[in-house]
Amino acid sequence: MNNFIYHNPTELVFGKGQIARLSELIPAGKRIMITFGGGSVRRNGVYDQVVHALEGREWVEFWGIEPNPSVETVREAVALGREHGVDFLLAVGGGSVIDGTKLVAAGLLYDGDPWDIVLRGKADRSVPLATVLTMSATGSEMNNGAVISRRETREKLAFYGQYPVFSILDPETTFSLPARQIACGLADTFVHVLEQYMTTPNQSRLMDRWAEGILLTVKEIAPLIRADQRNYDAMSEYMLAATLALNDMIRMGVTQDWATHRIGHELTALHGLTHGATLAIVINGTLRVLRKQKRGKLLQFGERIWGIAEGSEEERIDHTIAANEAFFRSLGLSTRLSEEGIGEETIAEVERRFNANGYAFGEAQNVDGAMARRILEACR
Repeated sequence: MNNFIYHNPTELVFGKGQIARLSELIPAGKRIMITFGGGSVRRNGVYDQVVHALEGREWVEFWGIEPNPSVETVREAVALGREHGVDFLLAVGGGSVIDGTKLVAAGLLYDGDPWDIVLRGKADRSVPLATVLTMSATGSEMNNGAVISRRETREKLAFYGQYPVFSILDPETTFSLPARQIACGLADTFVHVLEQYMTTPNQSRLMDRWAEGILLTVKEIAPLIRADQRNYDAMSEYMLAATLALNDMIRMGVTQDWATHRIGHELTALHGLTHGATLAIVINGTLRVLRKQKRGKLLQFGERIWGIAEGSEEERIDHTIAANEAFFRSLGLSTRLSEEGIGEETIAEVERRFNANGYAFGEAQNVDGAMARRILEACR
């Protein structure tokens, strides 16, 4: 294993009725701003639970952090926070609301434009933030990463801010989500694990087994959730799996990939396609193109997750990639660019952006512009 430092200060507060604990979890005397998305929390009762839990406290509300949160919206939230002297943020929503709020938290203590923080890749200071999670996918509730878009330039970039002080995870908040959102969340969770697992073999038995435990769990609960989205036990497993998939736990001392995510971010920036939906397409192209490099892990993945243990090694790899693609199709997601009307113009633009930014992703740092093109061409 490689050297590493692991530190995750986020307190997870998990289960039914835990939103009621908000007032005791947020320190007294804080000037609170609560951030929201488009309003679904009003319809599913989460807003009322938050308001009831904070009875007697004072806060200001900011609404409208969109899917793929934009720096344009963040600027508005920062202005409102400064106007009210905010020194504690509570993000109520999914990964997009949380990501946007992480930049708001940094922007409140930065004199310049919040986009500067994104371009720099990290925030030096942030006001404390916490979350009430309502949509599981990104793991943003227990990590310090965030991805922000800039509409005017059609860019989508990651930066590192601060970890939430605490995150409340009540699986019942997910019961009313649209089925496609759940499907994209399952895909996001699955690919998060693959980006940390499908790399170099024989680095850590422990990391492999932890990663495989999440992959098997997502594989097993996906049909249960599609059959009954109000299955509390299945939704609990899903919610926690998404958190554990990207809280740094399964990547200690091992190499990582993230090429699929970078390419997926470009597809979102250019076409507005939901993040999880881009991953369901791109990951299969990544595995096809890099099958030689990922050979050992593909064989292990096929046997341990999909039960593929017969045939030649090349046949087993073929069947493994086919099984992986079939899983995303079982979620109701596209697995080919053509299904989303994406063609050569986009492929050329992604290649250009990779080259312009000097990107080199993958565990071997070999996914540059030319390789990104090959991966996308394998997704046609």
